[in-house]
Amino acid sequence: MVSRGGRDTAADFRRDPEQFVALYDTWFASVHRYVAARLGAAAADDLTAETFLVAFRKRDTFDPARGEVRPWLFGIATNLVARHRRDEARRYAALARVPAGRLDEPDAGPEERAVARVGAQRLAGRLAAALAELAAGDRDALLIVAVGQLSYAEAAIALDIPAGTVASRISRARAKVREALGDDDLEDAPWTT
Repeated sequence: MVSRGGRDTAADFRRDPEQFVALYDTWFASVHRYVAARLGAAAADDLTAETFLVAFRKRDTFDPARGEVRPWLFGIATNLVARHRRDEARRYAALARVPAGRLDEPDAGPEERAVARVGAQRLAGRLAAALAELAAGDRDALLIVAVGQLSYAEAAIALDIPAGTVASRISRARAKVREALGDDDLEDAPWTT
């Protein structure tokens, strides 16, 4: 069994896959909370599972001499969060190249539907490009309030940051979106008010 400190006490999980179950049971909730705080609950389920899949596949690379299991798992999770955010930015950049008429197609992904829902279909390419250019934290704050329809206080809880930070990130993001799209195109856009 793996101790709470992350050290092996009974068997080496690196050589005995059965011991990996104890590692999973010990650290799953903690890793899930971390990923959920970074990306939200929906992404946390998948990325936490992927964290343990990567850990299982790479269990033979874990070196107890370098430290405990917990930081190793959180390092894997952090790398997956970063990859998820890079992929999200690439999706927005790709969306910027999609003609606006394609956003109504039934096979449109969540990013395309989100853009359409906020009333920006005719501006979808420019909006997606503006979103892709935002810093990840600014984009997260803006989208969680505009698309997720969370209050600033709720967004602060979801993003695990102070409400004042949410407000400043949204203010900064709105200014950049306004600049990218032009004030005339934004009169009725809910993310700009």
